[in-house]
Amino acid sequence: MKKYQYLTDEQAEHFLEHGYVRLHDCFSREMAEEWTTFACQRLGVDPKDPTTWTKERVHMATRMHSRWRDFSPKAWGAGCELVGGEERMQMDCTLGDGFIINFNEGADRPWQPPSAESRGWHKDGDFFLHFLDSPEQALLTLVIWSDIEPRGGGTFGAGDSVSVVARFLAEHPEGVEPMGFDVARMIHECHEFVEFTGKVGDIILLHPFILHASSQNHSGKLRFLTNPPMKLSEPMNFNRSNPDDFSLVERAVLRGLGVERFDFKPTSPRREIEPERKRIQRVMFEEEQASLAAKP
Repeated sequence: MKKYQYLTDEQAEHFLEHGYVRLHDCFSREMAEEWTTFACQRLGVDPKDPTTWTKERVHMATRMHSRWRDFSPKAWGAGCELVGGEERMQMDCTLGDGFIINFNEGADRPWQPPSAESRGWHKDGDFFLHFLDSPEQALLTLVIWSDIEPRGGGTFGAGDSVSVVARFLAEHPEGVEPMGFDVARMIHECHEFVEFTGKVGDIILLHPFILHASSQNHSGKLRFLTNPPMKLSEPMNFNRSNPDDFSLVERAVLRGLGVERFDFKPTSPRREIEPERKRIQRVMFEEEQASLAAKP
């Protein structure tokens, strides 16, 4: 058994079985208060006054950036152990204040727990062509900036979706466009659904192949979340000569494919994609600039 500094053996096995690891006390409530207060100022909303909430949900542009390893050494260390070592991670990985704020999404509908019938299931990564070994998302993350109770807007996840996505990508070495995943079919192959709740300072590290969805917020409180990926310095390798060199992320894929190793080779060039989200956020950023400049 490999020895870990930041992960426990139980967390490593949980990641292989269920696709995620939950970490506590990764950053302070004081920092969360500072960042989320500024976010509300940017949007011109009062978190205690629902009459100022003009949208159900918003994905903000990022103004402030921090390197992962500086922001939370604990989350950075655990992430590096999941991908097989710090040398495999892009050292300039950052996170910021591009908050996804769930004001009251679906509050007017009866609560529905996570299931294959939930709305909005998707695979993250609207900014690149997807391959089985893509380095653009070493790990997905859920950075929790406000306490999230049950029915409070916590992200839904399909813990057993890693194998489903892995098989789909293995069958498409030509690459898959961000909207090219047959999620409507794939989610019905899953049976393990979770509602990710948590406390301020929690960070959940997820396998990049986890399907997930936003949820209803019946809490009457704003839910603040960011989800910046950690990135690899080079593509994953599923055909390493020494089996001990496979990362936990790679091992989960191989387990999902039901093989000990897999010689994957993309048949199309890797490429970046400009998502519509970026255009919308640029407009939001300009509107925020004008609003902040107009304040006394």
